Parts: sequence; C-alpha cells; structure tokens
Amino acid sequence: MEALEAQLVFDIWIVVQVILIDLALGGDNSIVIGMAARNLPHHLQRKAILYGTAGAIVLRFIMAAIVVWLLQIPFLKTIGGILLVLIGIKLIGAHEETENIHVKAKDSLWGAIRTIILADALMSLDNVLGIVGATGGHMGLLLFGMLISVPIIIFGSTVVVKVMTRFPILIYIGGGILGWAAGGMLATDQYLAVYFSHAADNELILKLGMTVIALGGGFVWKHIHNHPKKATC
Repeated sequence: MEALEAQLVFDIWIVVQVILIDLALGGDNSIVIGMAARNLPHHLQRKAILYGTAGAIVLRFIMAAIVVWLLQIPFLKTIGGILLVLIGIKLIGAHEETENIHVKAKDSLWGAIRTIILADALMSLDNVLGIVGATGGHMGLLLFGMLISVPIIIFGSTVVVKVMTRFPILIYIGGGILGWAAGGMLATDQYLAVYFSHAADNELILKLGMTVIALGGGFVWKHIHNHPKKATC
C-alpha cells in the first residue's frame, strides 16, 4: 500500500513538472493562436481555437514520441540534457524580452486551425524536449500533463502572463526543473556511462548540479543583460 502511495505522489510530481514547464515556456504560443484566429467571425474563433488546441496536443504528443525514440541514439540523451540546461538558462535570463512574432491571420476556419497547429508545433520544440526529460519518456504521464497544461496556456493565457509577472519566482522554478530534468537525462544515458561510469551512481548530484547551472546561468544572463551600459566618453 505504501509503495502505491509513493508511486502516486511521484507521478503527481512528474505531472506538476510537465505543467510548470509548459506554462513557463508556452507564453508565446497563446499569442500565435490569437493572431491566427483574429480575422474569423466571432462564432468561428472559438471553434478554431478549440480544434487548433486539440490538433496541437496530438501533434505535440507525436513529436514527444519521436523525441523519446530519438533519445535511444548514442549520446543523444546527453546532448538533450545540455540543450535543456541552455533552455533553462535562456528562460530565466531572457524571459522578459519580447519576440517579434508574425503570424498571418486566416479568413477561413480550416486555414486558422492549420496555422495554429503548425505554428504551435514550430514553437513547442523546447517544451517537448523539456517534458520528455521531466517524465523520463513515460508517455502516459507526458500526455496527461499536456492535456492539462496546453488548454491552460491557450484559454488562460492572460491569467498565465499575469501570474508569471506577479510571481517571477515561477520562472526560476521552471528553469530549475529543466536543469533537474537535464541531470536525469545525463545520468540515464547508458552510452555516457561507458566513459563516465559514476554518472548513473550519482544521479542526484548530476540533477542538483544541472539545476544550479541552469539557475546560476540564468541569473547571470539576466543581470548582465539588464545592467545599464556605462556611458562612453
């Protein structure tokens, strides 16, 4: 019984990580969706967003399955872990920067749905890598987390942005989770273990180390980038 309870708590924590990663990295996706559907009549906008969201979830799941398969390639888990740390650093260091997003508004329902799905897929590669790392490739937990987080991003984008602005600590938590997931990927890379035999035996140390690197790197990036430039004579 205790083992089942422990597993349930672990699974819930994994799903929470997926949701936090998606919320932290998915702010721009909601903007894309709004831009793609803005030219439609009001009664069609909700349909476009609803069907586009469903398509985006399906496509993300397919992308995640492909990533899980690709991670079986030698050393790709290690590369993925390094990328996750870099994504975490960027999330913390550059989350206040605005990106120039240009998506052509569509006048037809199908055109808007297609644009929403494709744009979301192109902008969600970092999300997919992050949640695959957090779940360890467990497709059930991965899908469940996406089913919760993607609708929140799309339908509650205004609230999400306000919460992130009001509580910037959530950005650091998201970056830390990415670093933690990166450490897990490094520790479970069987090809890396051939050269670094202690990697698998020190999973906690690797997770903590990657978390510190993600948080520290993001903190340094943020403060160097935002530091006012000295006036030159």
